Amino acid sequence: MAYIGFKLSDSKRIFLALSVILPCLFYCLYYYHHMLKNAPYRFTEFESISIQYGDRDSLLNKYDSKTGDYQYLNNRDSLVKMHLHLNQKDLLYLHRKAADLGFWDFPSDETGDSVKTNPKPVRYIIEFKYKRKSKKVVYDANFVGDIRLIDANQGVIKEILQVLNDEEQNQKK
Repeated sequence: MAYIGFKLSDSKRIFLALSVILPCLFYCLYYYHHMLKNAPYRFTEFESISIQYGDRDSLLNKYDSKTGDYQYLNNRDSLVKMHLHLNQKDLLYLHRKAADLGFWDFPSDETGDSVKTNPKPVRYIIEFKYKRKSKKVVYDANFVGDIRLIDANQGVIKEILQVLNDEEQNQKK
């Protein structure tokens, strides 16, 4: 049986690997290093998170992690004011949840039409503040849009409120 073709020697394989694979690998490392270095929302630059929600006219429910001021309407429509500080672990959790749910890609205006639907929809204003940049989203509960975007908004809101409720319960103990 005759052998048709050629066999690469070890030195030719090494040369091929060094001339093709290594430059590609170095370019990928260089490219992704600069992308991650210039990422606009890094936790190392995190400053604060704030959320406001309620009727469009009066956003009575508020929290700001910078000041720790927290106020909300309880079940008996009484306004409860307290000082609530979130620790770094909770803030990192919220930062990562927002990133997982794609908060940085949300449109900043997700308001609904109050004439066609409920006249008093709940409005949420969520803001993540960083040293170089911040992201603020205004979301109405009656927002009509992509269902994945609505689910992601509700997920971010649910996570923030859950962390606030857990921290409030921890303070009461």
